[in-house]
Amino acid sequence: MASHERYVFSVKDLTRYLKGLLERDRALQDLWVRGEISNCVYHSSGHLYFTLKDAFSQLRSICFREEAACLGFRPEDGMRVLCRGSITVYERGGQYQLYVQEMAADGVGSLYLAFEKLKARLEAEGLFRPERKRPLPHYPRRIGLLTSADGAVFHDFTTILRRRWPVAEVLFVPVPVSGATAAAGLVHGLELAWRLPGLQVLVLARGGGSLEELWPFNDERLARTIAASPVPVVSAVGHETDFTIADFVADLRAPTPSAAAEMLAPDRRAVTARLAELRQRAGQALLQVASLRRHRLQLACVRRPLAYPETLFAPWRQRLDEDRARLAKAADELVRERRSALREAGAKLSVLGPDSVLRRGYTITRTVPDGPASSYQALPPGEQAQVIFADGALLCRVEQAAPGAGQWRNTRDQK
Repeated sequence: MASHERYVFSVKDLTRYLKGLLERDRALQDLWVRGEISNCVYHSSGHLYFTLKDAFSQLRSICFREEAACLGFRPEDGMRVLCRGSITVYERGGQYQLYVQEMAADGVGSLYLAFEKLKARLEAEGLFRPERKRPLPHYPRRIGLLTSADGAVFHDFTTILRRRWPVAEVLFVPVPVSGATAAAGLVHGLELAWRLPGLQVLVLARGGGSLEELWPFNDERLARTIAASPVPVVSAVGHETDFTIADFVADLRAPTPSAAAEMLAPDRRAVTARLAELRQRAGQALLQVASLRRHRLQLACVRRPLAYPETLFAPWRQRLDEDRARLAKAADELVRERRSALREAGAKLSVLGPDSVLRRGYTITRTVPDGPASSYQALPPGEQAQVIFADGALLCRVEQAAPGAGQWRNTRDQK
């Protein structure tokens, strides 16, 4: 193979290659995975198919009949479990999946169970759908910040904002962020912030804490208030590993309050440098485009299609002649086939027609003047009848009528 040629995988070869890479990684051949079960299907074969998921990703999984029969419980959708197994690629589907060998229920407390139940219900209602998330302003001018009045969040947030994007104005709305009344206070603070003129985005912020300390941000009323907000809402609650219902329903989740300021505010120095770069690139691009178009025009003027445009139509003329010849040939063949079929039909009609029958010695009997008689009862004695032969006809009078094909001959013999 020449050095400049590239090896091209087939889909099958590439899938097998990736499967081999995964199966040679020892870390992936005996690992534990924590997640929530969804799309759980018990197949008639005894195998168990399901998906392990968390807030960010999904992993297709299968527990074969032998292992599924040894589980100490029945897995169902919504359960949080710990699964031990190996990662490989299912070649036919081209997807990586977990082959589960062991499974255990993941222990959770009552608060976490309540959290999962509310999360599932709100998700089913569509409050977490990506399509309802609204984009944040690229260059915000007025930002509403809802957090505690005595915490460090306000200072950290505004410090970062002044450094990165000093043109932005922070409208501070103090709210309780812990305690029994915090959820109601957060809802009231959001409703007050909506009335601030010119507000472009709201940030709901709090420092880290335990699940109990962050529980106000798992309140259903707060979740529905965030969903009803007329401006985008950023949830910046806890540390990077903390998740609340407010995070899922908000238009954007920031891992920390400081990260929220970084995500909202563009770096003014980067923006200035970017504008200068774009200005320079735009000028260079215009010059390059003009030069390229000029060069292409010069080349086009000396190329054969423009210099001799009739050459563009030569192949089509030849193709038209070939198509015309094929059409004429097909028409001739069709006419021959139709003529042959017509001759065969005429021959069949000649054999089956009444003239052919008469020539074989049969006759046609007609009443006078009604028409053909199909039964002897149509011609009673004394009635006139016309008997037609192949070479002529007779006008007769019926003397006697009798039923049956041989009845008349027998009667005559008796006479």
